[in-house]
Amino acid sequence: MKPVKFSTFFFTLLAGLVIQLYPWSNTGLILRPDFLLVIAVYWLLQAPYHCNIGWVWFAGLLVDLATGSLLGQHALSFSITAFLGLIYQRRLVLFNAWQLYLYVIFLFAAQRVLILLLKLFAGSELPDWTYGLPIISDLILWQIMIVWFGALSRPKKL
Repeated sequence: MKPVKFSTFFFTLLAGLVIQLYPWSNTGLILRPDFLLVIAVYWLLQAPYHCNIGWVWFAGLLVDLATGSLLGQHALSFSITAFLGLIYQRRLVLFNAWQLYLYVIFLFAAQRVLILLLKLFAGSELPDWTYGLPIISDLILWQIMIVWFGALSRPKKL
């Protein structure tokens, strides 16, 4: 893996926060990915020396403050997702593309389930079937991140 500048990491997180704050409506609101989570998980797996669980927790706290959701809800789910992502971080270089996608789908689905559980514990109603659709848009955004910044498992050229 190539070393990544801290400024690149920081400005992509900042751009993710700005895009997260964009006012979505109708179908876009249903399909809206967690931009900040996708960017944070990408950098967590690509450059763990810059992005750690603390940064991901802070990003989740910013999402909580920006969206007006229960304080700590996204911070907790983002940090648990980051922990799950770090468990196999060293083994990801051995994964092929499909195994990596399945692992990323697991991470994004785990985050959605954690948010759902936290909302249910706070007294919210059970959401409808569209609640899981952002996982698909998260995966599409993940693919864009890989194409834009370089693949995680791309072998080095000699």
